[in-house]
Amino acid sequence: MRVTDSLQEVNDKTFQLVLKEPFGLVLEALAKPSSNVPFILPARVAATPPDEQIKETIGSGPFMFVKEEWQPGHRVVYVRNPDYLPRSEPASSAAGGKRVYLDRVEWLYIPAPATASAALEAGEVDYWESVPLDFVARLEPNPSLAVAMVDPLGSQGQIRPNHLHPPFHHKKARQALLSMVKQETYLRAGIGDPKFWRPCGAFFMCGSPWETDIASDPVMHQDLQKAKRLMQEAGYDGRPVVLLNNTDNPVNHAMALVTQQLLTKIGVKVDLRSMDWGTLVSRRAEKKAPAEGGWNMFLTSWIFGDLYSPAVNQAAEGSCERAWFGWYCSEAMERLRAEWARTEDPAKRKALVEEIQRLAYDEVPYVPLGQWTQRRAYRSHVKGAVPFAAPVLWNVWLDKK
Repeated sequence: MRVTDSLQEVNDKTFQLVLKEPFGLVLEALAKPSSNVPFILPARVAATPPDEQIKETIGSGPFMFVKEEWQPGHRVVYVRNPDYLPRSEPASSAAGGKRVYLDRVEWLYIPAPATASAALEAGEVDYWESVPLDFVARLEPNPSLAVAMVDPLGSQGQIRPNHLHPPFHHKKARQALLSMVKQETYLRAGIGDPKFWRPCGAFFMCGSPWETDIASDPVMHQDLQKAKRLMQEAGYDGRPVVLLNNTDNPVNHAMALVTQQLLTKIGVKVDLRSMDWGTLVSRRAEKKAPAEGGWNMFLTSWIFGDLYSPAVNQAAEGSCERAWFGWYCSEAMERLRAEWARTEDPAKRKALVEEIQRLAYDEVPYVPLGQWTQRRAYRSHVKGAVPFAAPVLWNVWLDKK
């Protein structure tokens, strides 16, 4: 949008994007596969005041949301949209022809993995969106079930420090986190079996065109004494660090507990605040001081499509008050990211990625914790499931013959 001159309506189904200058990432920006979808809203919805919740929920196009049957925290219902016309080509992840063969989808919220597993095995549900990896060995031998890889490119774990408040407003305190972590410890605690994970020091994901190990040595080789020294040099004064712990995500929860232990080892007092994800999302938006309801750190993960280049990696954006929660602020990073987006030569782009990663490991917008792949499970009568990082239910039908 910074290089956009205007967005103009042409007719009811067409708009025109006019740029201020040549910009080669328009298609990638509009069409990237992501868990964070850019929305173009109807004017009546976009006019909703920013302090009011949007009340009009429609659906995805192929499916319609049934508001009357919505039970928050328990069930969401979708039905096939009879007026939706799919494209003619086969379904391909989030693209292609989105043909709907199911008349009704009931999406249930079952927070306890053991309960969800039992429901799937008993045939009470057909599809489990995200299987904790320690359940895979139990489910795979069951002939009534299929276990599929969600995204072979995987996800990246992160420690996100708050750049606004002590101690992580100081660069050396953030650098201490790099030397504090040992990715293998986090991955064994959060993911388990090594066949599902790999250590990785690339900010823009191992396996991407922009993978590099430049400047990654601090995060790949744990040094607790160095971490302790850096915290002291940052002026850490012993005040408790507020660490937000997401208890309803087993991976985030396990990694938060590892972080608590390691912070203690380098002499940092930890105030562990446990909460569900919905509460954490509200809390992380607070810019207040940690002692007044704010925070210092939280754990999260992103899918490959949200991190694989400097243009899309939201956690590496250094736009200060406009940046993602944690509010990383860096004119140098924004200048390099903008230059990368405007550069067409692949060799120059690769050199810029290396420069960007050097800066990232110096300023530490976040700490990468390695990569893992996720699994999804469904009953054997579920056919046509499309491989994609987010669950999509077009092209799916039930064959119970």
